[in-house]
Amino acid sequence: MNSPLYNASIPVLQQMLRALSDVLRKAEEHAGQRHIDPSALLQARLYPDMFPLVRQVQIASDFAKGIASRLAGAEPPSWPDGETSFADLQARIAKALDHLGGFQPQQFEHSEGLEIVLRPGTPKEQKLSATTYLLHYGLPQFFFHVTTAYAILRHNGVELGKRDFMGQY
Repeated sequence: MNSPLYNASIPVLQQMLRALSDVLRKAEEHAGQRHIDPSALLQARLYPDMFPLVRQVQIASDFAKGIASRLAGAEPPSWPDGETSFADLQARIAKALDHLGGFQPQQFEHSEGLEIVLRPGTPKEQKLSATTYLLHYGLPQFFFHVTTAYAILRHNGVELGKRDFMGQY
């Protein structure tokens, strides 16, 4: 059986994480070619009240692993947020891709019936159907942080285009 939630999540998350990895590689090359301290890009942000590039990548990878895990009925793994270099971010993305690669379509066959509980036991607790969680919360959040990471780097002179953002599909 082909699972619609698997098809709408895992391949999309993988595509965009691979593209984000390529964008970060280009950013690191850009910094080296122009003798820019990599931390200037890693800590860059679009506006003072927004998270820097490092945090955007961490959150994007957190959403990827969280979406996949929750839709498969599993608890998302917890990863520390200690990345301070491009190599660290690449390792985190590779870890997220490995996590996503561990899921099989059959694990999502009955996902449509799942209830996803966000922030359980807190005043901000939300209960969403799996479809609502994926399409109206998880993917938009994931894309926001991937897009913001791209925009931070583009704003800082890294030569990127739409093809870089999209990756291979």
